[in-house]
Amino acid sequence: MLLMSIFLITACSSPSESSNGEKHLHFLYNFSTNSLDPHVDSSYVPLRAGITETLVRLDEDNLTVAPWLAESWEGEDGQHWTIKLKENIKFHNGNTMDAAAVKASLERALNESVAIQNALKIDRIEANGYTLEITTKEPFPEFISELVNPNVSIIDVTETDFINKPIGTGPFVLTSFAPGSKLELERFDDYWDGPSKLDSVTFSFNEDANARTLALKSGQVDVVYRPETESLESLQAQGGIKVESTATFRVHQMTMNMERESLQDIHVRRAVDALINRQKLVDSILLGHAEPAVGPFLPSLPFAPTYEASESGAEIAARHLNNAGYSLVDGVMQKDGKPLQFTLLTYSARADLPLIAQVFQSDAKQIGIEVEIRQIDVPEDYMASNRDWDLATYSNLTAPRGDAGYYLNATYHPTGALNFSGTEEPELTAIIDELNRTVNQEERAALAEQAADYVHENVINSFVLHPSTIVAYNEDKVKNWVTTRSEYYMITNQLDVN
Repeated sequence: MLLMSIFLITACSSPSESSNGEKHLHFLYNFSTNSLDPHVDSSYVPLRAGITETLVRLDEDNLTVAPWLAESWEGEDGQHWTIKLKENIKFHNGNTMDAAAVKASLERALNESVAIQNALKIDRIEANGYTLEITTKEPFPEFISELVNPNVSIIDVTETDFINKPIGTGPFVLTSFAPGSKLELERFDDYWDGPSKLDSVTFSFNEDANARTLALKSGQVDVVYRPETESLESLQAQGGIKVESTATFRVHQMTMNMERESLQDIHVRRAVDALINRQKLVDSILLGHAEPAVGPFLPSLPFAPTYEASESGAEIAARHLNNAGYSLVDGVMQKDGKPLQFTLLTYSARADLPLIAQVFQSDAKQIGIEVEIRQIDVPEDYMASNRDWDLATYSNLTAPRGDAGYYLNATYHPTGALNFSGTEEPELTAIIDELNRTVNQEERAALAEQAADYVHENVINSFVLHPSTIVAYNEDKVKNWVTTRSEYYMITNQLDVN
């Protein structure tokens, strides 16, 4: 399989400068996609590949929202919003991006996705020239920050091949798409923020971390997202390759299916949490390119609580299980004669997650718990559609809008698109609803801490580590690459090659 992966990369690869002297960059990503519909696809490839853009973007240095396709906005009451669009912006087909076009794009996103309906809470949209008037169903002070979401990218909906060729406003035009394999992109000469320095880009996929590393070493690609961690030392030793490790707004978590009978007992959930040896995972699997996690948010974020150290290890886990009525009999942890068993989901696109699953499986076995590891392809689809699992290693962006509201709403509100645990906690929901209505940043931070504390105290999911995003590239060729903390902005008009 590895040889086949390398062959596929080689077959579709192209050098950073083509034979006719054009500037070309080949980017290799770790997630594949079979759809480029920006309003429903969770891969966010259209935005990451520079095809689409959103009305606002995240200023990652200041954790604030910055203009992008929108020039300015106001909405003092948190419910009635006026958004002024930048003028003289064209879609890739030459059509003008005005308020009517943006309204049509937003309305399609709402129609296509219940998750977007829940996230934006839009009641109505009115368009006039280059001005949008948007009313939300209730006061929602963080409405503008939700427009950072790649699933509300602005596209020309008069062009209807959304899956294979979305028409956006970004610096690159899609010329071809091979589902699951690659995109070919060309510079959009009429790009509103100045044409790209590159003539073309190949944006390809391979979910095998080792294959991605070998592709960079052999010169088949120029930039690799998340190379194999074990290969970093050899990449750096090769010369001409730069490795960047950047802390991001991401957490690897152990998602718990609260609908499963065993996990409805908080003592069992505490046992699961105690079995996770976070520092060992950071050191042995991420080789130090991460930090242990207690809650969902990086400790450096202003809304991250401060937690007291909790005990962990097999003995502590066994003690929690004893409190739940379990005991170790003939090497099997059981209750009323029924063994405690877990089905643990994981997926290979993030190479460290299956390894985390294997370590957990081994540690659980020490106290008589059998863990069946099940490999899945698209975790969001599987967990949303199936309830035949207990635990899942899952990786989640927790503050991609620079605010706690996104993660808390998506993961713990009953209407959240990423509420795979099936959480319905009235007290927690009330805190999140209050957060959604609150404007003052200090009050928002306090409510976010309160919600995160509730999740921690009730062990609704366990948090394993905050991984750094690792990117490796040919520093003799690639210029102006930036590894972003949000993981949204990748192929830009500033990228260049020598």
